[in-house]
Amino acid sequence: MSEQPSTLQRRSASAASHSSSHRKTAVRDWVPDQPGAWAMALTPALAGMIIDGTNPTTIWLFAAWVLCYCVQFTAARWFKSRFAHRYAPPVAVYTVLLAAVGLPFVIIHPTTLWWAPLYAILATLSFVAAWLRRERTLWGNAVAILASCTMAIVVSSFGTHAANAQYPMLANGGLPAATVFFLTQFGSVLFVKTMIRERGKRGYLWASWIWHGALLAAAFGLWGLLGFGRLFSMPAIVCLWLLARAIAMPPIARRRSIKPIAVGLVEMMSSLSVFAAVLLTF
Repeated sequence: MSEQPSTLQRRSASAASHSSSHRKTAVRDWVPDQPGAWAMALTPALAGMIIDGTNPTTIWLFAAWVLCYCVQFTAARWFKSRFAHRYAPPVAVYTVLLAAVGLPFVIIHPTTLWWAPLYAILATLSFVAAWLRRERTLWGNAVAILASCTMAIVVSSFGTHAANAQYPMLANGGLPAATVFFLTQFGSVLFVKTMIRERGKRGYLWASWIWHGALLAAAFGLWGLLGFGRLFSMPAIVCLWLLARAIAMPPIARRRSIKPIAVGLVEMMSSLSVFAAVLLTF
């Protein structure tokens, strides 16, 4: 008799999973519903397009990256659901669109394939994390962040200002922009965990505070080394805001309920602030 509840629970979970797999495809299955995730995924590539000179090639590559993000998002859900039918149509449609947009780009610009091994590894890790339902872990988040932030370098290497550079991927602001985005976005992951999944856990809270404190120290240190001019003032100001929200918001969340959508909107604004700082600095 002691095993009966466990058996019933397993049967109930199995039935629920079977029902979910046969549910019809909904609008929300096509579009990522997290505003913060959209900003984190697309702002590095958009920054790379702008800081090294926008042209038809960078716009084309940015469009391909948007479709890559859609493929990754929908395919990850498909893997996580163990290939539920409702997620198959978005995966198929976005994959076809990506092939239509991306393959001609690769044929015309074969140097893009230099990045293929890295993104093949990152895509594999992303789908493994989804299959294991570990995409919300620190390593799962780090994989997604590395993929999105590296796009600042990839897109900028095709920019107008990088055309005559000896090493286009290192030209102008692509590499420093990618570095800034990675450091701030990983800090965002730590902050969000203190607000939602790991709320109340001191380890994550201290990790978030230390990470953002180090970012602020580095930003002010670099600003000071360059004479406290206007050029590097924005990163210091943004890092001050990032630390302030990391310190102030978790205690508020312990006293009153803060919905995940509110946290997502805060992070979307934080991502846009980092985006503005990158554009004004690099």
